[in-house]
Amino acid sequence: MTAERRIRVLFDEAAIAGRNDEIAQAIAAAHLKDLLVVAILKGSFMFAADLLRTLHRAGLTPQVEFMQLSSYGLGTTSVGQVTMIKDIESDVRGRDVLLVDDILESGRTLAFAKDLLVARGARAVKCCVMLEKPRRRAVNIVPDYVGFPCPDVFVVGYGMDVGHSYRQLPFVGVIED
Repeated sequence: MTAERRIRVLFDEAAIAGRNDEIAQAIAAAHLKDLLVVAILKGSFMFAADLLRTLHRAGLTPQVEFMQLSSYGLGTTSVGQVTMIKDIESDVRGRDVLLVDDILESGRTLAFAKDLLVARGARAVKCCVMLEKPRRRAVNIVPDYVGFPCPDVFVVGYGMDVGHSYRQLPFVGVIED
């Protein structure tokens, strides 16, 4: 059980919903073909679910898969090595893929997933992240769609956690001790 901690809201529900609508419109305007959305678990699950609903409202009918990768373990900083925990089942050859992740920091996780899907023959792999911390980049990857630039703080909520806690929060926030 986690002790109650004060959490300062960075991005509230309304801001997130509005930005998801804008991202969905931009993705729809890209005219991606035979679209497969691959959500990177666990952190992106809330963002991916909301984004998929907004993609539906924008007239898209993507298929959905899940990939679970880890570079954090139970800590708050990346260990620098990406581990595949769960792979997708779909064949990506010749398809447009939209990778959805919660946060782009070092870039290792997203680059690992993108390189893997390209190597498997995806026609195009676009990257969509809820949050981006550009100063933290350790590998060269640029997202195609970004929800919000994020200050260099450890965030929780909207699917993101610390030690498996706070994922349920409907906003993105910072723990203040």
